[in-house]
Amino acid sequence: MRVMSEKERLLEMYKKMVTIRRFEEKVSDLFSKGFIPGFVHVCLGQEATAVGICSALRKDDYITSTHRGHGHCIAKGADVKYMMAELFGKATGYCKGKGGSMHIADTDIGIMGANGIVGGGIPIAPGIAFAAREKGTDRVTVCFFGDGASSQGSFHESLNISAVWKLPVIYVCENNLYANTVPLIKQMNVNDVATKSKAYDIPGVIVDGNNVLSVFKEAEEAVKRAREGNGPTLIECKTYRWHGHYEGDPELYRSQDEVNQWKKKDPMVLFRSYLLKEIDIANKILDEIDNKVHKEIEDAVRFAKESPDTELSEALTDVFA
Repeated sequence: MRVMSEKERLLEMYKKMVTIRRFEEKVSDLFSKGFIPGFVHVCLGQEATAVGICSALRKDDYITSTHRGHGHCIAKGADVKYMMAELFGKATGYCKGKGGSMHIADTDIGIMGANGIVGGGIPIAPGIAFAAREKGTDRVTVCFFGDGASSQGSFHESLNISAVWKLPVIYVCENNLYANTVPLIKQMNVNDVATKSKAYDIPGVIVDGNNVLSVFKEAEEAVKRAREGNGPTLIECKTYRWHGHYEGDPELYRSQDEVNQWKKKDPMVLFRSYLLKEIDIANKILDEIDNKVHKEIEDAVRFAKESPDTELSEALTDVFA
């Protein structure tokens, strides 16, 4: 398999960030118009964490995701057509339209499932990593979760067993400052989630979650450590979600001024500026990527709208518990 050049890799990262941004913008709009049932949690503003981490992975590596997991899936290589169809509740969706926004999975490319339970993917990750090692592979598992999930008991149990057994897991906390409506300072007694790594004697790293290249650099080191059998790493990405906890959230727990201040740290703007100024990539090339992504998203919406609804007879198929 041909190895991408540095420029190609950077452009691929940019395309994935744009895809996440445009997908989430479209999903937010469609949800407000009543096309998408259930609840939706978008990751607008957090694109750099998903892309930075997943760009350090191979296709056969694994991820576990969260209720805010669209970005993780796209960054790992999911097809936006099947994602959109899943959100619409259509038979052509990744889970036949029965999982919806919070339960997208594609095991063929290592997406082991998003999870509507806060911290639900955390105890699953060491099990996946243990199985990969027992099979004699060097595959690693990335476990995404939010700052609120770091206060779950399962977080501590999972880090402990992963550290003891030196499992190939990278724990990635997307710290967007709020657990639902609860500020970070009201649900834990330390300033940084990464501090909690000390209890298990594993590396704990804090990174600017809006800088995709900084995230990628830390992810590369953590993946290398895991592949070499040296155990887990906890990476805390400091970031911010632009929208409420869920679409329709009145957001009474934070000010618009705070949101606006974080929007000035837009990860997309930062990365595009870097590509233009430091890598000398022409505006035209980036605009072409933007236009291509716009068409892909529109095609995905059309695919979802034209797909058949899931039959009622499918209700009890693929149910294991």
